[in-house]
Amino acid sequence: MDNSGNLTTLSEESEEQPQQSSSPSSTSAFSNISPRPPSQSSSQKYSPLDWTDYFDQEDDICIPDTENVFHVYKAGSEGPVVFCLHGGGYSGLSFALSASKIKDKSQVVAMDLRGHGKSISDNDLDLSIDTLCTDVLAVLSTMYGDSPPAIILIGHSMGGSVAVHVAAKRTLPSLAGLVVVDVVEGTALASLVHMQKILSSRAKHFANVEKAIEWSVKSGSLRNIDSARVSMPATLMYDEPKKCYVHRSCLEETEQYWRGWYEGLSEKFLSSPVPKLLLLAGTDRLDRTLTIGQMQGKFQMVVVRHTGHAIQEDVPDEFATLILNFISRNRIGPHGIEIPGLRKPAK
Repeated sequence: MDNSGNLTTLSEESEEQPQQSSSPSSTSAFSNISPRPPSQSSSQKYSPLDWTDYFDQEDDICIPDTENVFHVYKAGSEGPVVFCLHGGGYSGLSFALSASKIKDKSQVVAMDLRGHGKSISDNDLDLSIDTLCTDVLAVLSTMYGDSPPAIILIGHSMGGSVAVHVAAKRTLPSLAGLVVVDVVEGTALASLVHMQKILSSRAKHFANVEKAIEWSVKSGSLRNIDSARVSMPATLMYDEPKKCYVHRSCLEETEQYWRGWYEGLSEKFLSSPVPKLLLLAGTDRLDRTLTIGQMQGKFQMVVVRHTGHAIQEDVPDEFATLILNFISRNRIGPHGIEIPGLRKPAK
């Protein structure tokens, strides 16, 4: 599985996060990295990097009248909000390196979806598309109330499907753009039959965080060591009885929801009324619906070469440039689409 450049669109489950159900005594590796077993790494090459070098702050968003608390990372203070949704098995820190570039001109918010990162939910295994969409809308509502700034939704793989479904609901009045990263309905659905086998073949236990980072790079799931050093620790939990690190998310136990992520995705993407960008790591991933839509000019598509499935991690500088160019090209300002010559009413 080292040939990550040829991975299917569901490869975030297979590459980045094969997992093992952790015991109730497991704790987040990111908030307190490996205090128990001393690091056995012979090199600093795979030592963790702190998220504070990339994001400005972190926050817990408590959803009213629920037990759900969603963790978010924030960067920047001006411009529209680039709201990032990670793939299955990743975390909000998947966007860390790119956020450090985007934040100069836009705000960035990266959310840990339920069952991932530092987020706490009433059911970590309920990864149905409806539940994930409800979570995202609840976080946005809790953060911004009735007057949200312009939002550009960015979703990678599973997170891309969530972004598309949120946009399709048309309940987010300030939605100003939609960016989908390396997920196409046809390829994703075709890959589902292989997912359990791929998940079960992944490394599941790590003596320390450094070993997990090293594995993520050497297995080909991530191609940028610095990004792996930031993002990988947040995908782990320490298993006290087993005295090792295991994967935080339990994707192999959520198979019943996989098909719902991707069925009808292409039509929903094309029907979204906002500017749209599709970033792909290979040219063989467009299905018929998207091919026709692209020929009709319904969205912008960029093939990012020499990268694996996690484009935002593998080439964060190029990814950030693409996002900022998308915002600029579509004149997306802090409060929505800016049309030259048209003065917006004062608020």
